[in-house]
Amino acid sequence: LYMVCDQYSILITGGAGFVGSHLCYLFLKKGFNIISLDSFVNSTYEVSNNIRNLLKYEKVNIQNSFKFIKGDIKDTILLRKIFKEQLDINKPIKGVIHLAGLKSANESFKNPLKYWSNNVCGSINIFKVMEEFNCKIIVFSSSATIYGLTENKIINEKTKIKPINPYGNTKSTIETILNDIYFNSPNSWKIANLRYFNPIGAHPTGMLGENINDTPNNLFPYILQVALKKRNCLNVYGNDWPTKDGTGIRDYIHIMDLAKSHLLSFMNLLNSPPKIINLNIGTGKGTSVLELIRVFEEVNQCEIPWEFKSRRIGDVPICVADNSLCKKVLDWVPKKDIKTMCRDGWKWASSHPNGF
Repeated sequence: LYMVCDQYSILITGGAGFVGSHLCYLFLKKGFNIISLDSFVNSTYEVSNNIRNLLKYEKVNIQNSFKFIKGDIKDTILLRKIFKEQLDINKPIKGVIHLAGLKSANESFKNPLKYWSNNVCGSINIFKVMEEFNCKIIVFSSSATIYGLTENKIINEKTKIKPINPYGNTKSTIETILNDIYFNSPNSWKIANLRYFNPIGAHPTGMLGENINDTPNNLFPYILQVALKKRNCLNVYGNDWPTKDGTGIRDYIHIMDLAKSHLLSFMNLLNSPPKIINLNIGTGKGTSVLELIRVFEEVNQCEIPWEFKSRRIGDVPICVADNSLCKKVLDWVPKKDIKTMCRDGWKWASSHPNGF
């Protein structure tokens, strides 16, 4: 499968982020030439050293197969330059894994234009430049956020798309644009929209993980901050949801399982005729807030003080992926359980309390 991967390159936008760094690592380990493009708005250049050190630790020789570029997806001139340079050295960009984007639902309410400009206009730039250079394989980092407040406890890909915040709107709009691009020329584009549920954890060595210095958008980084004593207490929003313990249930997936789904998606597109697919990336198992706290405490032998707060607008009681399509199409099975996610996440955070 990976024999020919030295003859071309893959561009990973947002390659210094939580998901992006684990993807760079995994693709490099498999022998791909990787170009990571990141603006470092929510990440840092240090990430590249961690990726290189981890591969060195695992005795993987990456020689000249990793470029780490600071730049913005809104900069079309830079995008063209990157594509052109790869063409000139006979390692053209064969596909793009598009992760770059702002991702706080909360912030998107306060500054919708920033989100539309960055996420949607930036994506349009990438698609235009891809078309110019005849690069027509894309794996897009979408989100389960696009399903909004659905009545379905288990969500499949046919669930109605009705986002409830500007962030979700930008993700569903990018999917719409990719749909339009595909149906305009169905004989050329290969597109996978991966709808993530809740990626958590870290690389099992603790050498790669999520920067959690700012105010987190999600529950798990909050738990890590409380465990690190950066916060006194965890807020649990709502104790009266229609669930077994009254707290919200979510589908958490280990970051390495998520990374593997991108690798398999790319290989699937590479080896198939043009198509567009939408895939839920989750475990299909739900974990409540209190369960997650309890497992974290038990696995890591630490205490997480918490208190109930009233429900937040826009929260849903249960959000779990039906991942049967992804399993079938990619022959992919998430292997790591919630205990492993908690252990690996804490191994990273406790050894990097201030991030990279």
